[in-house]
Amino acid sequence: MAGHSKWKGIKHKKAIVDAQRSKAFTKVVREITVAAKLGGGSPDGNARLRMAISKAREVNLPKDKIEQAIKKGTGELPGVVYEETGLEGYGPGGVAVLVQALTDNKNRTAAELRSIFTKHGGNVAGAGSVSWLFEKKGSISVAANAAEEDRLMTIALDAGAEDFSRDGESYTILTDPQHLEPVKRALTAQRIAWESADLTLVASSSVRVDQPAQANSLLNLLDALEDHEDVQHVYANFDIPDNLLAMHAASAA
Repeated sequence: MAGHSKWKGIKHKKAIVDAQRSKAFTKVVREITVAAKLGGGSPDGNARLRMAISKAREVNLPKDKIEQAIKKGTGELPGVVYEETGLEGYGPGGVAVLVQALTDNKNRTAAELRSIFTKHGGNVAGAGSVSWLFEKKGSISVAANAAEEDRLMTIALDAGAEDFSRDGESYTILTDPQHLEPVKRALTAQRIAWESADLTLVASSSVRVDQPAQANSLLNLLDALEDHEDVQHVYANFDIPDNLLAMHAASAA
């Protein structure tokens, strides 16, 4: 999953750079609204809302927009009702793709996502076709220059992390969902800042894609899905060489 992790890192940094774009704000506002609707407006007792607020701060969503989104979710302010939906399928190279979205019109979103799959050489599959490959995990990304590797690994593992790895300019710490917050607190206590922290889905196996044309087609599919306004998360079990990821990122810049 190294390739997928690097791709997600590229997308995360792009979201921060493009934070003033309406799409970046729309995604976090929707997540906050749904989180507040499902679990209440207090982040202290609502882990999903707490995570959504953290993501909103990463892309510099103004505080008043966060508060408005919470109130819309709890019904204190009028707003659009969003529903969770998703789509599963396969991309070029037989890579499993899982899409999670929040929408006010499931039929419209499903049709548009199907069109994206078809346009970029993918195939939509039935519910459950690929989701069984993925397991929910906490994921924390820390810049490589934020701490010495041995020290960071010790702090993370002592706080309950399950896995620790380095990929280029950053470390990735994986936890079970319950240990995400304790690991974050342990890093904060040691004055180690993280670049991103989120609940994610990690695949149990990966598909190697090392043909340039096929890799480019796959990444174009994933980028198009990510850029759809209703899409919150895209997960895929690919492993693409770093040089092909770098070439794609440079061409998309």
